Order: sequence, then structure tokens, then C-alpha cells
Amino acid sequence: MIISKTPLRISFVGGGTDLEAFYGKHGGAVVSTAIDKYIYVIIKKRFDRKIRVAYTRTEIVDSVDEIEHDLVREALRLTGITHGVEIVTLADIPSEGTGLGSSSSLTVGLLNAFYTFQGLSVGVHELAEQACHIEIDILGKPIGKQDQFIAAYGGIRYFQFHTNGKTETQLIRMGDADKEKLQNCLLLFYTGITRSSSTILSEQKDKSIQNTVHLLAMRDQCAMLMREFNEGNIQRLGEYLRNGWELKKKLANGITTSEVEKYYERACEAGAVGGKIAGAGGGGFLLLYVPIESQEKLRETIPLQEMQFNFEKYGSRIVFNIE
Repeated sequence: MIISKTPLRISFVGGGTDLEAFYGKHGGAVVSTAIDKYIYVIIKKRFDRKIRVAYTRTEIVDSVDEIEHDLVREALRLTGITHGVEIVTLADIPSEGTGLGSSSSLTVGLLNAFYTFQGLSVGVHELAEQACHIEIDILGKPIGKQDQFIAAYGGIRYFQFHTNGKTETQLIRMGDADKEKLQNCLLLFYTGITRSSSTILSEQKDKSIQNTVHLLAMRDQCAMLMREFNEGNIQRLGEYLRNGWELKKKLANGITTSEVEKYYERACEAGAVGGKIAGAGGGGFLLLYVPIESQEKLRETIPLQEMQFNFEKYGSRIVFNIE
């Protein structure tokens, strides 16, 4: 039996510039962090040749081609497993529509578990590249590359997406005191609204040319924020989130809603310096940068469920491996 544990993520700035329609011409960048909320994948040998897949429903099939769960099916195909396994997926949060990169974390975790099950070792960069290949190339999802890479690598990172398709990353190194201070000023609230990112991202992809000025500004925020972090100016994150959110809302319809705006405005009135909806937008989790002295008032003002979280320094890992 093999169990993989793969983190979800929060993107601070740059989201949207990791779509090939943009980075293929201009290069993209993202600053994001893995968090201590996870997707778990369990795979074990089965006594017969069937394949059983358990998630929100259960499938028992005779061949990989019959599997309806597209990520499981394509990960099995790519890794060469053809029969005789049981697969279970579990998540710490609702698995779709929350904006924390769950589908890409699942894809990375599936690949990691499936390769390990066969006694193979694949590096984190290759796991991320293969997860992108499954989601973007094979399944045609209108998504970017950041989620797969932060899920594989972990940590707080700066990613560059080059016009030639290559991805590079730097771990942002900050002292423990600065990291703790940053962590303590970030609050995450669940709006209760789940949505499919595909419609938003498809429109965003189609509007890449007309949104070039906004996307360039969002890309350029990333290198600047990395410098701020490296120099210990972590309090600047609030204004980067605020400015990035204003730019992001211009990219496509549905990124924000009247309800989201209501919560965001209330948060700012209560002391939040800035914030954003995690992921493509439209719902999911609201990330806010809030000085500690304003947090009690803000929690009283925002009638949303808060999710406590910490930064996660590790990417996808195998946490259980026994024959």
C-alpha cells in the first residue's frame, strides 16, 4: 500500500500569467505558497484484475479505459498501470471549486503514488510537468501551470514561465520570525460559493491579447514581491494583494460577484489592507492580509467560516509505503 500526501496552495500574485496564451508570448510569473491542507491518494494491490476507484463515488471496472474519473484514468495510462489495483482519494476541503488548486494537487499526488507503487522514483519537476501534460494537453482544461508546480515543490516560491515552455522556480527564503509574522497576518475565509473555473479561465484565455497590459502588470508584481519578501518587507503583501485583485477583476466576467465584493468591502472597512479570491475567482476562499490588531473586529464583521492554515514547506510526499 502506498499513500501520497500533496498540499493545496494559495497564490499571492501573478495568477493568470501562467496560461500559455499569455506566457507563450510574454513570459509569466507567480508567487505562491503551499499550505497545510492536503489531497491524499491511496493505492494498493487488488486480489483480482479489476480496478476500483473510490472518491465521491465508487467505480469498479475491468480496464483503465472504462474509468470515468478523468484524472485517475489518465494518470494510470501515463504511468502504465493497467489492472489489479484499488485507488482511494481523500481531501481536507471540498474537492472542487474552492480555488486552492485541488485538481492539480490530486493529479500530482496520483502520479507520485502510482510511480512509487511500481518502485519508480520521479523528480518533483517531472511530476509537475506530467501533471500539466495530463490536465492541459490531454484533457484540454483551460488552466495554467502554477498549481501543479507548487503542489510538487512546496514552500513559498517564485515561479517563472518562459516563452519556450520551460518553468523555473526559486524558493523564497525568509527568516522564521518574518515567516511567522506573515502567517499571522493572513486570514482565509470560505465564502460558501463553489464554482467551475473553466468558464472564467476560458474567457480569460480568449481575452489574453486585450488584457496584455493588465497581465504584464500582474506578472511584474511577482519579482517585486519576491524582493520585498527577501528584504523582510512582508507587510507590503497587503497592498500587492489589493492591487493584484483590482487588476484580476478586469480579466474576465465572473471573477468577482456582488456578494464577494460585499464581503471584501466589509473586510477592508474592518482593517484588512488587501485581499483576493483564491484561484480563478467567482467564489471559494477569500484571502485577506489583516494586521493582528484588526483581526478580532474583522472576524466579528465577516459572517464567513474561517479556515486556519499554515505554510507547508514540503511538496507531494509519500507518507506510507509498505508491501
